[in-house]
Amino acid sequence: MMSNARPTLVYVLMIFLGVVAFIYPFWLPEDALGDGSHAGDAPLVAAAVGALAVGAVALEVRRRTMNGATVALLGVLAASSGLLRLLDLPGGGSGIFFLVVLAGAAFGPRFGLLLGLSAMATSAVITGGIGPWLPFQMLALAWMGGGAGFVGLVTRRLGRRTEVAALAVYAWIWGFLYGAIMNLWFWPFAVGDGELAWRPGLDLATTLSHYRAFYLLTSFGWDAAGALANAALVVATGHLLLPSMRRFAGRLDPVVELNVFHLSRPVLQPDHDA
Repeated sequence: MMSNARPTLVYVLMIFLGVVAFIYPFWLPEDALGDGSHAGDAPLVAAAVGALAVGAVALEVRRRTMNGATVALLGVLAASSGLLRLLDLPGGGSGIFFLVVLAGAAFGPRFGLLLGLSAMATSAVITGGIGPWLPFQMLALAWMGGGAGFVGLVTRRLGRRTEVAALAVYAWIWGFLYGAIMNLWFWPFAVGDGELAWRPGLDLATTLSHYRAFYLLTSFGWDAAGALANAALVVATGHLLLPSMRRFAGRLDPVVELNVFHLSRPVLQPDHDA
């Protein structure tokens, strides 16, 4: 039981660290805020997230819920997702998202979380998009992949068309969530007056009202187009990729999926499509 608790604790710490990294600026005094956003602490966040990710993989390998084939698959999918980010889709959509959603649904929450982290890191190296925003992009995409894994535990019991439709809706919703989350990495530092800015001392209701106005004016249209591209790619590729990934997941020994109802041991989910 302890061997199961250790990697779970690492994943929980990873999620907790991400949440804290995004929201702690709202508790900083005004003189501690500036135009540098997270330029000072981003390397620390990146190092902590990277260390936790490596630790999670090491623990999974040690407890034999991941093996060499699983780690290799993670690397291949991360590289593929990173390359797909080079696709310029209408409205600023990105090809990196749909593959993370489908792979997360096929291989489970833990794999989806790790894939989101590694895919965004790989894409940053490929595209040259390395900056203080990167660890926050990694965290947001990891949450998307991990959530897709939990959705997949439910949708795998549905028919193929229904499952792909459900994952397309999930990808569409995350088109908005990803943009809304990513705005938070810099928005608290843009201190100013008016209904679009945040400043220390605002209560929660006013803060949410200001952020809603900021998001609708600056990001909503862009994210709407990206969300539509995410859903379209899942619909276009899900019928082919999802069964293939599921069949491959069924052949991995030991398995990589996390059954949230039976944490005492890894459980092989039956492949209904094999």
